Amino acid sequence: MEENNNLNRKLTTASGRPYAEHENTQSVGSRGPLLLQDFILHEKMAHFNRERIPERVVHAKGTGAYGTFKVTHDITAYTKAKIFSAIGNTCKVFLRFSTVGGEKGSADTERDPRGFAVKFYTEDGNWDIVGNNTPVFFVKDPKKFSDFIHTQKRDPRTNLKSANMMWDFWSLNPESLHQVMILMSDRGTPFSYRHMDGFGSHTYSFIDKDNQRVWVKFHFKTQQGIKNFTAPEADQMRTTDMDHAQRDLVDAIDSGDFPKWTLKIQVMTEAEAKTFRWNPFDLTKVWPHAEFPLIEVGELELNELPRNYFAHVEQAAFAPSNLIDGVGFSPDRMLQGRILSYADAQRHRLGVNFQQIPVNTCPFMVNNFHRDGQMRVDGNGEDHPNYYPNSYGDIAPDMSYKEPAQELDSNVADWYNRNEGPGDNDHYTQAGDLYRKALSPQDRINLVNNIVGAMSGINGPKRDKIVNLQLCHFFRADIQLGMAVAKGLNVDVEQAMATPH
Repeated sequence: MEENNNLNRKLTTASGRPYAEHENTQSVGSRGPLLLQDFILHEKMAHFNRERIPERVVHAKGTGAYGTFKVTHDITAYTKAKIFSAIGNTCKVFLRFSTVGGEKGSADTERDPRGFAVKFYTEDGNWDIVGNNTPVFFVKDPKKFSDFIHTQKRDPRTNLKSANMMWDFWSLNPESLHQVMILMSDRGTPFSYRHMDGFGSHTYSFIDKDNQRVWVKFHFKTQQGIKNFTAPEADQMRTTDMDHAQRDLVDAIDSGDFPKWTLKIQVMTEAEAKTFRWNPFDLTKVWPHAEFPLIEVGELELNELPRNYFAHVEQAAFAPSNLIDGVGFSPDRMLQGRILSYADAQRHRLGVNFQQIPVNTCPFMVNNFHRDGQMRVDGNGEDHPNYYPNSYGDIAPDMSYKEPAQELDSNVADWYNRNEGPGDNDHYTQAGDLYRKALSPQDRINLVNNIVGAMSGINGPKRDKIVNLQLCHFFRADIQLGMAVAKGLNVDVEQAMATPH
């Protein structure tokens, strides 16, 4: 067949069906939950999860440790989760830290978000909070995720990291600006895993004993204090010790200097969510602490290193779908996409029975009708029925765990542009506030220098377009930021501001 050189070729599924919506997932109303019938989302995420074997597609380089979580404050007004039923309750935890974009052999000090994934081994099952060291992310719809990660990996032609790919994507997706500014600040190069905060990032829900729902965000505040490398310091450590963060954690725990984090939450009522000036389920936005203050919950301590890295850290499998009674989902689009993709990634990477691996096994009761599959290592249900309902066994649903119904704002299913709903199209206010209010004068200088250094790698015939478009985003966030970056790149400001967008 003759090669098709038409530059306007139709976008199709793997089976050849043309389709129109590559960036927005079908939902019930502009803020409602996503629909399982949007098979494009499934195809993109399922294919993405299988692109690399056997290391993780993202978060490949990491370390982890066991520890303990202890409840120190009463939050039973918000959730009926048994772990929070009394002050002093404890459970075992496993926490895995990681870098996001690099391969297993990459350096710990790369400029990159850091994964912060916690597994709570509770009596009501394992509960996973799978987050990062940042409260926001680069995209707000899961259809965008694989495209974004491709820009952080290697160029398909050169097999090199590409500034063109990264900044081209960011310049065409202004929703990324908030996270880009965090990444380009010194927060993008933490000194160690012990000296950074962790965030659940997504909006989740709490359900109380009366089946009332509130929305919630999780924050893990380091008790060791925030400590970051500057860009030159990170570069120097990369040449000195590529495993600096891994070594720092091992040395601290081995010496009895157990790292600790304070778990805090933010709470928003359903009524407040309907009137909040931004979409409260938008992963590129934060909830201001002045309006939704942090509420202390408990303390997490890491005090035990795994005796075998591969058995525990490499085979640890986290998924946002691992919830417990009293904790639920929200219409956060990225969270809804991860409910599918993370568990699917673990089944691909470790096999369908990955939750029988010791680090992933619930230490309490597990009863289900799953049978067979690769690497089944328990009794495989022995001679008990493998179907339900049946007349022979005693496994049955417990209706006391039923979640309350969720009232939806719409009964119209369509593909809604993620950036055109009320409260969804402001990509600049929070990014500007970050620059003006959250960063010190020296932090702002370092941010500009880091941006200029990263954008200086953009080259080729599209350079001016990419640079000028990204500068427009910086100008909209803060005029002084835009001016400083433009000056560092020797760009004519009037030309940059005139770039079509």
